[in-house]
Amino acid sequence: RVSGRVLCSPSPSRTSGRRHPAAMLSSALRSALTRGAAAGRSGRAFAAATAPMASPQKFGIYRYDPDQMAKPYLQEYTIDLKSCGPMILDALIKIKDEVDPTLTFRRSCREGICGSCAMNINGKNGLACLLYIEPSDKAIEIQPLPHTYVVKDLVPDLTNFYNQYKSIEPWLKRKDVKQKGDKEYFQSREDRAKLDGMYECILCACCMTSCPSYWWNPEYYLGPA
Repeated sequence: RVSGRVLCSPSPSRTSGRRHPAAMLSSALRSALTRGAAAGRSGRAFAAATAPMASPQKFGIYRYDPDQMAKPYLQEYTIDLKSCGPMILDALIKIKDEVDPTLTFRRSCREGICGSCAMNINGKNGLACLLYIEPSDKAIEIQPLPHTYVVKDLVPDLTNFYNQYKSIEPWLKRKDVKQKGDKEYFQSREDRAKLDGMYECILCACCMTSCPSYWWNPEYYLGPA
């Protein structure tokens, strides 16, 4: 102690402007470990990308990005069906998750209920979640629903489709109006049976966009009866 104060030795990192050997060793070790971890990750990714595929299948997928101001084109991807689910939607999800995260498409229920994944597959409209992958030497071609404006890639603009559906007011109407304070309407089994065949549509637009009448007069054609 000098004059009642504690004299501390200079900080190793501040001695003569040089770093302490222990600090330098620690920094070098951390840097080496970081480089090693990065090399390990890139090596595993490269090995996965170059590993031979047991059951390769090519897909030609429609690509269009309005922000890029470029013409649409078909981009080809190859995946291993041995590590993929059986449906077209499984292939699209695998491509997006493992190959190209920029690929854009709609999906939701995966059960053929919501109609979100409607698209054109090898020239036919259908739901990607219900269509099996049929292995082929040729690329499976996937495009958005035909004769629709494209938002991006496989996402069609269905604004006109929904507006036309709304215009016909497709909901149940009664001749007698329920008075204020009345209870809910009761529906008999006989009345319920009358709805069969009229409510099953899931609004996927597959039939609408495959119809020439809609292609020629999209502003006026309200869809199949």
